Order: sequence, then C-alpha cells, then structure tokens
Amino acid sequence: MCDKCSENLLQSTAPSRRSMMLFAASALGVAAFGGTALAKEAKAPPKPQNVLSPDAALKKLMEGNARYVSGVSRRHDFTHEREALVGGQNPYAAVLSCADSRIAPEYAFDSGRGDLFVCRVAGNFAGDETVASMEYTVAVLGTPLILVLGHDNCGAVDATIKSLKDDKPLPGHIPTLVSAIAPSVKTAAGQSGNALDNAIRQNVIDNVAKLKSAAPLLNAAVEQGKLKVVGGIYRLRTGAVELIAQG
Repeated sequence: MCDKCSENLLQSTAPSRRSMMLFAASALGVAAFGGTALAKEAKAPPKPQNVLSPDAALKKLMEGNARYVSGVSRRHDFTHEREALVGGQNPYAAVLSCADSRIAPEYAFDSGRGDLFVCRVAGNFAGDETVASMEYTVAVLGTPLILVLGHDNCGAVDATIKSLKDDKPLPGHIPTLVSAIAPSVKTAAGQSGNALDNAIRQNVIDNVAKLKSAAPLLNAAVEQGKLKVVGGIYRLRTGAVELIAQG
C-alpha cells in the first residue's frame, strides 16, 4: 500500500477531536445522571418511622385517632420536623377529607408535619385533580395508605339531597359538587334508615372504590399489595373515626 493510501485510511478511521469531545461529554452526562439517581435511591427518607406496610400504616393512623379521642395527643417537635422535611417528604398515609372546618385530619390522627398527605374538598369526593394528587403521593412519595374520610351531618351531601329532591339548581359553582355526589345519594335513596347518614356512608364507599380502581397507578399499587384504600366516618361529637369499606 502506498504512503498516500495509508494516510487516507488513517484519516477516515481515526475519530476526530470533535467527536471524541462529544463522546466524553455524553459519557460524563450519563455518569452524572446515574450518580444522581443512585444518590436519590440511597438517600434516607426524611421520616424513617413513616416507612410502613399498608396495614401498619392503618394501625398507626387509628392509634393516633385513639389518642386524639382520649385527649392525650402527643407534643410534636415542629421545629426539628421542619428541618428534617426541607429536602423531601414521605407521608405514611393520605387522606381525602371534607373541607368542613370541623374536620382536621392532622389533629384527628394526632400527626406531625410530613405524616399525612391531605386533600380536602366539600363532600370528600375524588375528582380528577384529587385522583392525580393521590397518584402522586403513592407513585412518587411511596405512601402506602389512602383514607377517604366522611363525617356526620355533611353539608355538601345534605345540599345534594335537597337539590335533587327539589329539582332546584344551587347558585355559583356549587352544582359541580352536587353532580359529583349525586350518584351516591341516588344509590342510598333505596336504603332504609336515615337518608343523610346513608348517603354520607355511600359517598365514602363509592369514592374508596373509585380510588382503588383508578388506572393505571392506584389500581396497580393495590394489586401489588403496596397500597391499601379504606373509608371512614368522623363522628363530630366524639372525634372518633369509624372505619368502613376496608375490603
């Protein structure tokens, strides 16, 4: 082979300085990304005591409610909890609660900061935004338990019953609440007993079922045993939470 041919061959097969620099930058980028991912995986959760199984999370939640009912709630060190939670969160339970001012899940379950991921809306129903929020806490934060929490004398459910009975739409945006709660009210209408109590209970049951079956994230977590979805009724007089829809 002549010297000229050899020179051309070397030039065609040898990588250029530019391509080598791009390759090196790409490799460093992958390494950095991988390093970050590994660092996140290795990072300890802000509250290690919140890393629980679904059943253990439910037990912890109800133990907190028992303390609240008995008037022996713990003293929480909010100062150090704030410091620990600056970099992240890992709540052990999520609560879908009514927006009623008499219902405060953080108090009712004697919880500290970073313990509960709470969504509140009048009538405690799971709209699209709430489902998305629950998907976030389960899929991203690893929350093992969701509680749908209704309560005695719910004004939103009562307003829905009256609106349907009188066939009279309510003002403003309130009809959106009625539309969401109406299916449960209609289902409960055929049940014996107090109409409001039955509708409140049915509304909890229906929203538990909706969250358990919400595809593709929540239903998969339930099927894999990583998530438990239950319902409860908060009793205004005592502060006790009666669990329902645990199956």
